[in-house]
Amino acid sequence: MHVFLRLTLVAALLILISAAPRAQSNAGAFEAETMQHYQALLRIDTSSPPGNETRAVEYLKQVLDKEAIPYQVFAKDPSRANLVARLKGNGKKKPILVLGHTDVVTVDPAKWTHPPFGADREGGYVYGRGTIDDKDNLVAGLMMMISLKRNKVALDRDVILLAESGEEGAPDVGAQYMADSHLDAIAAEFCFAEGGGVVRTGGKVVQSNIGTTEKEPRFVEIVAHGPAGHGSVPSRNNALTRLSAAVGKIAEWTPPLRINETTAAYFKKLATMVPADVAKIYKDVLNPDPKVSGPASDWLLEHQPGHWSMVHTSLVPTIIAGGFRYNVIPSEAKATIDVRLHPDENQDAFLDMVRKVVNDANVDVRWGRERYRPAGGARIDTEAYRTLEAMTTKHYATPVLPTMGVGATDMSNLRAKGIECYGIGPAVDSEDAGKGFGAHSDQERILENELHRFVRFQYDVVLELAKAK
Repeated sequence: MHVFLRLTLVAALLILISAAPRAQSNAGAFEAETMQHYQALLRIDTSSPPGNETRAVEYLKQVLDKEAIPYQVFAKDPSRANLVARLKGNGKKKPILVLGHTDVVTVDPAKWTHPPFGADREGGYVYGRGTIDDKDNLVAGLMMMISLKRNKVALDRDVILLAESGEEGAPDVGAQYMADSHLDAIAAEFCFAEGGGVVRTGGKVVQSNIGTTEKEPRFVEIVAHGPAGHGSVPSRNNALTRLSAAVGKIAEWTPPLRINETTAAYFKKLATMVPADVAKIYKDVLNPDPKVSGPASDWLLEHQPGHWSMVHTSLVPTIIAGGFRYNVIPSEAKATIDVRLHPDENQDAFLDMVRKVVNDANVDVRWGRERYRPAGGARIDTEAYRTLEAMTTKHYATPVLPTMGVGATDMSNLRAKGIECYGIGPAVDSEDAGKGFGAHSDQERILENELHRFVRFQYDVVLELAKAK
């Protein structure tokens, strides 16, 4: 070998050897920084109510100031502020918006093994309220903005981060407020938020669910009336008895099965990924013949209630109130039914159906609140969806399924403004919810390595869509 060529190869090898540890070191430092911000945000108690999300906004402001990333703060309630950070592009394409909500649901500290706001690390997990709802998405968005700025990425689109308040039941101070009063600050072609995620089973990734639509949350109040009286004298007009009967009828009722573009695509693709007997159920539930789809629906309710809820409006009794003494028959009793409406449901007609199911003139059936989260939907033929598919293959090597969320997110407020929103999230073990480790549970947790993988995934999605070409 020529001496010069040999020296050149040796020099190149030395460069590669010296660069590899540095690259690993940089990756390690970035993950350590991610964890530092993540734990800091988890340790800020933003339980809603009351929220106090401004505490988290103050932390984010310090981080963004250090990175010289511009931001604005918007607050309908001074204690429940929203932060909007923006990296400017050249304007060739419309902006991308990334959401992460700063509030979390309340806790009962006595039921937690790890302190709910301790952000403890144990066995490869981080434990704490908000670990997967939604400070994982929040820190991923923060690290995305930091990375784009540090790497001096030239952008065809503005990239916007919205750290929003009030997602857990108070959108009037958060996403709804921003969409109605400050849309110009967050208007975008595409947005990414919670409402999807990667599923692991038995420690292996099995599928990625991209949220493209969701059900609409409302609740029904069932109010039974009857004469008050002494508890020693039975009465067939007892309000509590009437209420019990009404709730029982509702619990036994199956609303009509409904299929839309998202659920049709979801079950068709899922049928290619499961054993033949289960695949038949998924195919049958899409059959327009009720004699075929009905038994399939019944099987889902028994074995996979989350899938059943994708194809029906659901009604779940959650609160019963009535009476004040053991020996007094009350004149009124009330039950609250959590209703998650299918996007295609006619809500007036649906309430009439519930009244017919109850079939009691002494029982009122009414909506408990006005509509506040219209479902909406995002298309699956967009540049954003195709990019999500490609980056899922790169990072997770698993199939992507368009999914209708059976819960509710603040994407609904943005879809109502014409923004194509997609739900994404880190990989979570399917077994965790049953063990009490899921969102809103008493031992909420996330795998550290899956948090870091999600940060890299979201960054690559936004980079591919926004970088100057």
